[in-house]
Order: sequence, then structure tokens, then C-alpha cells
Amino acid sequence: MQRKRSYNFYRLLDALVPLLAVIAALAVGAIILLLQDVSPATAYSEMITGAFTNKNGLADTFVKAIPLLLVALGVAIAFRGGVINIGAEGQLIVGALLTTYVGLQLGDRLPGPIVILICLIAGTLMGGFWAAIPGYLKARLGVNEILTTIMMNQIAIQIAFFLLRGPMIDPAEVEAGTNIPHSARLSQSIDLPRFTDIAQWLGLDKSAEDLGLTGFVAELYGLLVEPTRLHSGLIIAIVMAILVYIFLWRTTIGYRIRAVGQNQSASRYAGINVQRYIVLSMTLGGMFAGLAGAIEILGLHHRMFEPTAVSAGYGFSGIVVALFGSLHPLGIIPSAILFGGLLVGGDKMQRAVQVPQVLITIILGMVVLFVVSADIWVRRRATRRVSVEEPPPASSTAEATS
Repeated sequence: MQRKRSYNFYRLLDALVPLLAVIAALAVGAIILLLQDVSPATAYSEMITGAFTNKNGLADTFVKAIPLLLVALGVAIAFRGGVINIGAEGQLIVGALLTTYVGLQLGDRLPGPIVILICLIAGTLMGGFWAAIPGYLKARLGVNEILTTIMMNQIAIQIAFFLLRGPMIDPAEVEAGTNIPHSARLSQSIDLPRFTDIAQWLGLDKSAEDLGLTGFVAELYGLLVEPTRLHSGLIIAIVMAILVYIFLWRTTIGYRIRAVGQNQSASRYAGINVQRYIVLSMTLGGMFAGLAGAIEILGLHHRMFEPTAVSAGYGFSGIVVALFGSLHPLGIIPSAILFGGLLVGGDKMQRAVQVPQVLITIILGMVVLFVVSADIWVRRRATRRVSVEEPPPASSTAEATS
């Protein structure tokens, strides 16, 4: 009974550590704000209200949460398989590139929903292919996946710049002589439906006032019936999170991926092809990053432009989102919303209290640092706890008894 209580206590502590890490990072940020003669209470109040208390702030928070959620799901699969995927930035970029190319080629030649589906599949497969390369190098040659994925990021960025300055540049830019490196605008028929479009299809035409809604509930309802940037990619991302949970915990392949991540030697002894599942886990991780890039193009930007602006650091932020959600697909959903709110609220705080943008970057960077450090601490403490609580071998017990 005592051991069970101790186990439950440690599980609760492990669950709270990421939240405590965020609070600690914001506390350090408060000290920096004080040194800038800015009230931390005012600054953080603007951050919270700007991200969560009005319709437009909520919409932007969810829009930011979509790629964070999808990238984090891919990171979680890779981490569960025992590989570290630092290449989600590049995988997102190549997914967005191929989505844009396919969308431009198909245009209005096929019905919009079919083209959307083809584009989503193309972006997903491209991200998976880009991740499979370092996965194969890791499995077959033992090459460090951190190094290869980071190098693949840079290759993806340079390929994108080459294409956007040459074969994929908007013809209108060439004619005007401006040569701004971005593609042509995709056909509006393949834009992902926004929540207002879904509301019209469902016949939701009454306003919040007509329904007697007030406060936060009215703002949430406004996301459905009033024009915002929020698109149906949010629905796709949440469905993907549920499917990943079922895949990892309710299927044989998911069990084998987790087994390989826990102990490669034991998995190999049990007859699992470790190399195959290393490549598979990395490939699946890349597929979700590629899907994030496809949804960013079809749902938000509708054209490909500067690759680092399209990826917007989601590939790296997604790692923190995954760790904050304890690498659990369902835990990643609120984690992505929280970090989407931090990104949106950080911009609002910068405008409201007139602090330099670099200071916002520092605060968000400290959140990343504290969360990653907390995860490392939890893992090391769990390893030490297991080694301490392990019973001695049977032979040792017999010798001690004799």
C-alpha cells in the first residue's frame, strides 16, 4: 500500500513538473521585465487577455495551435520510438512546398475537395520521405539523427529559396520586375473551409446576442459565426491526435514502436525488427510535420513564401509542446493551445507595454529551456527511482539467506 501511494505521488509530481517549469520561466521573465521598468502584472495580464479573452485572440491562438499540435504529435511518435526528431522544420517546409506545387498544377481542374485531399496527402508523404532519410541512416549506419535532421532542415530551406526564386516564383512578380520570392496564390476553391463556412453549412446564422450568450461563452460562439482566421485544420489536428492515441496504445505496430523506444535490446530479443521500427517512427513523425505544412498553406497562407516564415519555428516549438504534454497525444492538445496562446499573447504584450520584441523571444525561449530541462530531470529521477526500488537478484537473496 505504501509503495502504491508513493507511486501515485511520483506520477502526480511528474505531471505537475512541466507546469511548474512554465511558471518558473515566467517568474524569471518577470524579473527581466522589472529590470526594464515594466510591471510584470500588467505585461502578463495583457498576454492572457490578448490570447484567451476575446474572439480574435482565441482564433489566433487556435490557428497557432494547429501546426504546433501536428508537429508535436510527430515528435511524440519519434520520441516514443527512441529517436529524436529535430528536423520537423525542414519536414514542414518540404510538405508545404509540395502542397503548393500540387495545388498550382491541379488548380480548378478537379473539384475543390478532391484537390484539397490530394494536396494534404502530398504534403504528408513528402514530410515522411524527408524524415525517412535520417531515419534510415540512424537504423542502418548508426548516424546520429540529431545531426542529420538539423542538416536536412538547412537543405530544405535552401531548396525552398531556390524554387521560389526560380521555377515556382509568381509570374506576376516577374512581369512587375519585383521578383519577390513567393509562389502564385492558390485557387480559392482549394482553401480549407473556415469555421464561418462550417457554421453557414450547419445553418448557424444567429448572433450571440440573439441567443442571449455573454462573456467568454459569447466569444467562443463568435468563433463559429463571425469572420476569423480560424479554419477547419483545427478539426483535422484534433482528429489526428485521437487517432495517434489509438495507434500507439491500441495497435500492435504502436506497441512495437513504444517497445523499441523503451529497450532496443529487449525488443530485438522478442523478435521485433528494431531497424524497421526506428525508420517507421521517424517517418511517421515527418508525415505529421508535412501535414502541418500542407494545412498551413491550404488553411492560412494560400501560397508559399519565405520558408522560415512559413515554418515560424513550429518545428522546434513542437518539441516543447510534445514534452509539456508528456509525449501523450491527448495531453498534447491542451499543451498546443497553451503554447499557441503564449505566442499570440507575447505579440499582444509587446504592443501593449512597448517592450522590445527580443525580450518576448527571450521569455518564450526560457519557457522552452525550462520545460526541456524539467523533462530531462524527470527522466533521470525516474531512472534512479527504478534502480533503487528494483529487488536484488534471486541468487543474491539466496546467498544472503544462507
